[in-house]
Amino acid sequence: MQINRRNVLIAGAGALAAAGHLPAMAQAYPAKAVKIIVPYPAGGATDIIARMVAEKLATKWSQPVVVDNRAGAGATVGAEAAARSAPDGYTLFETTSAHTISASLYSKLSYDPIRDFNAITLVATVPLALIASPKVPARTLTELLAWAKKQPGGVSIASTGNGTAQHLTAELFKKRTGLTTVHVPYRGDAPMITDLLAGQVDMAFVTLSAVLPHIKTGKLNAIALAHNRRMSAIPNVPTCAEAGMPDFVAATWFGFFTPAGVPAALREQIYKDISAIVATPEMTQKLVDMGAEVNNYSPAQFDDFIRTETAKWAEAVRISGARID
Repeated sequence: MQINRRNVLIAGAGALAAAGHLPAMAQAYPAKAVKIIVPYPAGGATDIIARMVAEKLATKWSQPVVVDNRAGAGATVGAEAAARSAPDGYTLFETTSAHTISASLYSKLSYDPIRDFNAITLVATVPLALIASPKVPARTLTELLAWAKKQPGGVSIASTGNGTAQHLTAELFKKRTGLTTVHVPYRGDAPMITDLLAGQVDMAFVTLSAVLPHIKTGKLNAIALAHNRRMSAIPNVPTCAEAGMPDFVAATWFGFFTPAGVPAALREQIYKDISAIVATPEMTQKLVDMGAEVNNYSPAQFDDFIRTETAKWAEAVRISGARID
């Protein structure tokens, strides 16, 4: 029997590749720098968490892990950039509850917030706190509602912008309580908190991490947490349920995704590596100090969470009438 020399050479090359001897096939992940897209400016909570994780991943992976801030349009600029990235594991995306709001809020998106991403892990949740200006003569939810209902023309309720979790939570609160409110949108936490401190607006739902220092110093009054349990950072502040409004839960959250199509085994590796970092006492304490509840969800748990969040915010968008073209 004659042996075809060309076929032998091809078969031999295939065997070497399978054995891991060909450099192109043998490279372990990651073999180059990894990018984490963050759809917010540098300095905010999302960016801070991304950089804490990136620092530890760079050590673990022995490769640079770079945070790429792509702010704009309610986090959709960064999300679009992530969705269009190659599904090779070299682009990660860390975002917030805005991701599950955008599907209902924006009439035109160039990507699908659900189908174009694979969930990796929910790192942490930061509840929204109902905050009253120091000029508001109320210390409890009952007192706040009684005072607010007596105000001619209603009360002002601030937010970090139209269609944000803070705005939509305020709309849900308005529907639940029957209050007459005037929505005052701001461009982010800082200017909103400044006007709360000055008494220019009456109240707001604020991300706990953003307002925690002012609660601790007594400059702002935390009426209640829109959460299912008290937070150790402010143990004396009741939940909305404890204050008399059951089943009122709202938060921002911080989670990692990849573009859709990253192989399952690689997604699992990325999840395990991030999860191990989040589970360390050092990282856990840093998150708790920010006013966060550490979740460290698996991809399956995060998927379930995203479905629930998407449905909740879709209802809130419907109630608010908010829409961005």
